[in-house]
Amino acid sequence: MKREIFNSGIFTRRALLVAGAEVAVFGALGARLYKMQVVDGAKYTAMARGNSVSVRLLAASRGRIFDRYGAELATNRQNWRALLMVEQTNDPATVLDTFSKLVPLSDSERARILRELRTHQRYVPVMLQDFLSWDQMAQIEVNAPDLPGVLIDVGATRIYPQSELLSHVVGYVGPPKDADVKADPTLTMPGMRVGRTATEGFYDLDLRGHAGAQQLEVNAVGRVIRELDRQEGTPGVDLGLSIDIALQQAVADRLVGQSASAVVMDARNGEVLAMVSQPSFDPSLFDSGVSNTQWQSWMADPRKPLINKAAAGLYPPGSTFKTVTAMAAMTSGAVGPYETISCPGHFDLGNARFYCWRKGGHGPLDLKGGIKNSCDVYFYNAALRTGIGPLAAMAQRFGIGADLGVDMDNVQNGLMPTKAWHERVHHKRWALGDTVISGIGQGFILTTPLALATLASRIATGRTVGPHVARSRAGVVQTGAVAEDWPKMELSEHYFSLIRQGMWAVVNAPGGTAPAARLRLAGVQMAGKTGSAQVVRVGRYAREHGFNSLNLPWQLRPHALFIGFAPYAAPRYAVSVVVEHGNAGADIAGPIARDIMTDALHLDPAGRDHPLPPTPSALVTPSVRAS
Repeated sequence: MKREIFNSGIFTRRALLVAGAEVAVFGALGARLYKMQVVDGAKYTAMARGNSVSVRLLAASRGRIFDRYGAELATNRQNWRALLMVEQTNDPATVLDTFSKLVPLSDSERARILRELRTHQRYVPVMLQDFLSWDQMAQIEVNAPDLPGVLIDVGATRIYPQSELLSHVVGYVGPPKDADVKADPTLTMPGMRVGRTATEGFYDLDLRGHAGAQQLEVNAVGRVIRELDRQEGTPGVDLGLSIDIALQQAVADRLVGQSASAVVMDARNGEVLAMVSQPSFDPSLFDSGVSNTQWQSWMADPRKPLINKAAAGLYPPGSTFKTVTAMAAMTSGAVGPYETISCPGHFDLGNARFYCWRKGGHGPLDLKGGIKNSCDVYFYNAALRTGIGPLAAMAQRFGIGADLGVDMDNVQNGLMPTKAWHERVHHKRWALGDTVISGIGQGFILTTPLALATLASRIATGRTVGPHVARSRAGVVQTGAVAEDWPKMELSEHYFSLIRQGMWAVVNAPGGTAPAARLRLAGVQMAGKTGSAQVVRVGRYAREHGFNSLNLPWQLRPHALFIGFAPYAAPRYAVSVVVEHGNAGADIAGPIARDIMTDALHLDPAGRDHPLPPTPSALVTPSVRAS
């Protein structure tokens, strides 16, 4: 029977079926293994590696800022910070609670962290706390098993070695805002900073650099085992400024205790050698965080320490503007260069009376005498004859109310009014009285000390010299040109000469308005122009009854101004000084300008290896008609 069954072939068929099934199963398994190991092997290898490899972006080192001789004005210092790698934790909220027990977080910090956890990509680390102390860093490391995804990183703090001395020129950095991140997603990286003001703001993209990447092997709780690969980012460009830190300090010393500003420019090429605004502030506070107490203190200070008065402070130019009125009047033909205008102490226009600063008047004066004596009546007449149109156009050419193209953030252009502007803003027609007071730099005209230094430079050279603060990028000098590289203003050199001679007489001739501004250097002279800009209107009664602005409260007194250039024979430096509510430019701003110019000539940053040229006798004593 058994032989029959065996001979029937049934066993053979069953064995074949079982064997076939086994072959099919093992064949499918082999094919699957082949696909996984050979065809998709690289893919699964990468996926497996992803469980232990963390890829992180590396913030680039921010470019440094130097003065013209290599002194550091802004640099970077390492500090510890705690980051949360969201992709390495399943419960960020619990981790945050545990972390806050070790390093206390304020309500605003916690709100910021929760916001970034919602908005950032999971591979982008979130800053938990910056500027950690050694003890805080050690506690985090010891408690690492309870803080999955938290790691200690080395960041960079922006340091300003000169602190308050250059805060308004260099500026400061701060955390990126939502608009910044939208424009550049790499700003979500912890520790990234954005330039906010002045040079830091204007050159932010150059200084910022480009991010790099880092591959790290980490364990199950996110602790770094080793670094697998690293591609450094491109550091930001180092920037060299035209500022001379020694001259900057000298100017700051001259303004101590004042609410004031001053600018020193190379009159030949527009390099800003010193720009001081007092009082000042510590820019590093904006990187580490400004306390509410400090902020309220700044806001309550009537001297406005956060405002760069030199580049963003707006003031009526006062009598410094008479140089512009003089050029406009002569160029338009409204007043001849040697024509005399009589000053009885006042100027009447209809029922309105406009006074000269000198009670009783100056008598007959020509243009040089008008500048020398700063006669208001002379320039009332000159402005009225010229008209506001030509006057405004000339002011723009000299930089008043114009965009000077300064390479700094938060720079104001000022205002030079026109009839169209007045009708658009004030909804009424321009009055002749507005033209009259514009001639002496009052009324609606507003300008900055930086623009006034530009005005002095253009008068000194006759060229469209423009101010700038960057001198080199990545070690390559960008500027340093002489005056011949700037276009001529295409105005009469004879008229320029008359204005310069009038400014020389202001400082050096008997009877000039600023004898206190005279340089005490042998063979070197400065030409200048004083200004006192009213901030409140003085009525007719007060004028006629011995008004004295010193009796006013500080905030109502006139601003004191002075512009000048030196050496007179071969102008190298231009200076402007504005002392808020300093009253008289001749008494306050003039002596400060004299001392600043003396410092500039002694330090000579624009030509340190070149001696001062001798002053030709023909320029020492230009003829000035006696008034």
